[in-house]
Amino acid sequence: MSHPAPPRLTGVPTARRPELPPVHGAVICVAAPCLVISPEHGQLTGQGIEGVYRSGRRLLSRCVLRVGGRDPVAVQGRSLGADRAAFTATVRTGADPGPDPDIGVERVRHADGTERITLRSFAARPVHLPVEVLLGTDLAELAAVAAGLSGPELPAGVHAAGLRWSTGDAQAVTAAEPPPDDAVASAGMLRWQLALEPGEARVIELRTTQDRVTRAPVGRVANPLADARAEGDDPRAAAWFRTSVDDLGALLQRDPVAPGDSFAVAGVPWRLGLAPAESLWAARMALPLGTGLAAATLRVLARTQIQGTGPDAGKIPGPLRGAGPQLPPACTGTEATLAFPAVLAEARLWGLPEEELARLLPVAERCLAWLRGAQGPDGFLADPVPGPRRCETQAHAHRAAVLGAELLDGCGRPGAGEWRERAAALRESFRAAFWIDGPDGGRPASALHPDGRPLPRMTGAAVHLLDTGLLGGGIAPGLLDRTRAEQLARLFGAPAMDCGWGLRSMALKEPGHNPYGHRSGAVRAYESAVAVSGLARAGFGKEAAGLLRGLLDAAEAFGYRLPEMFAAEQRTAGSFPVPHPAACRPAAVSAAAGIHVLTALAGIRPDAPAGTVALVPVPGAPLGEIRFSGLRISGEPFAVRISRLGLGMVEEAADALQLGG
Repeated sequence: MSHPAPPRLTGVPTARRPELPPVHGAVICVAAPCLVISPEHGQLTGQGIEGVYRSGRRLLSRCVLRVGGRDPVAVQGRSLGADRAAFTATVRTGADPGPDPDIGVERVRHADGTERITLRSFAARPVHLPVEVLLGTDLAELAAVAAGLSGPELPAGVHAAGLRWSTGDAQAVTAAEPPPDDAVASAGMLRWQLALEPGEARVIELRTTQDRVTRAPVGRVANPLADARAEGDDPRAAAWFRTSVDDLGALLQRDPVAPGDSFAVAGVPWRLGLAPAESLWAARMALPLGTGLAAATLRVLARTQIQGTGPDAGKIPGPLRGAGPQLPPACTGTEATLAFPAVLAEARLWGLPEEELARLLPVAERCLAWLRGAQGPDGFLADPVPGPRRCETQAHAHRAAVLGAELLDGCGRPGAGEWRERAAALRESFRAAFWIDGPDGGRPASALHPDGRPLPRMTGAAVHLLDTGLLGGGIAPGLLDRTRAEQLARLFGAPAMDCGWGLRSMALKEPGHNPYGHRSGAVRAYESAVAVSGLARAGFGKEAAGLLRGLLDAAEAFGYRLPEMFAAEQRTAGSFPVPHPAACRPAAVSAAAGIHVLTALAGIRPDAPAGTVALVPVPGAPLGEIRFSGLRISGEPFAVRISRLGLGMVEEAADALQLGG
């Protein structure tokens, strides 16, 4: 039986690896599939990756404003939210003596291609100003722009209230309100003659679309995320939580196969498409905001599952992902296949409706069947096959087995006993083969070579050993025993791994360490968040609190929009975290990380089928008192407060939900 094609996985062509244009200083607005990338001064100059995009196509690359024959002096560029930004500038016309500007300019730019330009006069006498907007585009695909393969600007034609450009397969229109006094296609210019009285403001609105409609179509999907809020002693927590929720919502995109379903795209600007593992992990970390995103993402991935009876039957396909200089690329499809039953099991505990559960359960069973066939004689899972047995892959497989057994039991399906036995055997084998003893207490190997030799690298991927998942009534068992878990916690809390802003993806003195390496040193927000929650659940509150404070400080420095990764330069007095020039920002897993790490403070452990919820807050209340409202369990509002003493109290919950132990 054939299955529908998955949503297109977008990105830079893999035949060559061009150097990605730097975007760390860009102001990015996103409402998937709409995207605007602006420089900090706000003028779209047509250079690099700047522009207005929709569905991966650059509709506008140049939008330069001139007032009185000169470029305004940029004063400030700032984000107003996930989907809009404002750029403030000034102009000195000479109407009044002295150095003070007498015209203020504010440009509010939206991800949907709308820009509102407001010119306000501060002059003491009337002024007459020519205002020009210079426009242009190449209608290039984002992948071509990123690879440096975009062509020259296309010739413009006059549109009724602006300009238009077209190629054989695409077109763009920029319309203006009020209509310009003059439109010069050869120069790509719209011109107005404005007269402003003292204190008067005039507004010009530009709308860039793919067709000739008067208003840009809305690209946003119905947002399944609850409008939750955080508040407390540390106001940064509220700002980080709010920005994380907004950014994750802005990254939601419709599944072209079933437009009623949405998923979180991997990140902008490079990966405005489905990434099976990352889209699923983002949905999992957002479960406190409701099960809607998890259910939709699981449905999207279920439609891609490989059917039939071959060795790949039951697997969810996915592209390869670089693993740094030490290991070959890993298959994100393997990670997504192992995550599917685990995310479904946890969504059930958060109150996934029974009809959704029944619909998705057979897909989870096929994922487990694939795992059964893919495990080698030693019980480990190679990725790719044949290839290394990665530490984190065994953690994903173990979590799938343990939570899969809970899922089967809870749904009255057979096979739970087999998966518990397999999980127990994997725990025993892992501790014997992966743990490298040493005078400092030892460490887990990052992988086993195909011949069984351990790769003794300490990497951030080890955080998944502490991310065991939730069972009804508590956390699931992990691959490590208590002694080894305690040693891993010590390693995470030491300077070799904790740079002061978060967890390094490779320990400082390991061969090949690179503070900018995406898998060989850089801080990856997702791994740091998983470490915080895993440490907290395992009872290592001190180490969890240390990483949490560093990550919150980094979030503040990045305007609460954490990039997917940033340089793991050691924190010193007065220093700031250093951006990675090619990192996606926002990215689904880094946006969801803010939700995940902050709600981990409350230690919410729901069991909706049993009608209970337990609270196990992080000891010591690392951020002081904090309250979460608007969360969801079984679709009903849930609010919780953690006191300065670290005591948890449920303030709002469904009547049928009882506080458990």
